[in-house]
Amino acid sequence: MVGLLCENETEVQAAHAAALSAGGTNEGEPGPRPQYGPDFYGAYVRDLDGNKMSFVYFGDAD
Repeated sequence: MVGLLCENETEVQAAHAAALSAGGTNEGEPGPRPQYGPDFYGAYVRDLDGNKMSFVYFGDAD
């Protein structure tokens, strides 16, 4: 699985939507994933070859 770091939640949502519009299949709607950390926000898709991709944002790190 390839993980792509996004700069905010909006970018996660946009990347997920773009992947779906390009023919990818949904593997997980954008949203919080507290099991991976308190500020983890992610979305998942499979590309046309079946590879899984994640779009993730880890919150504002201060």
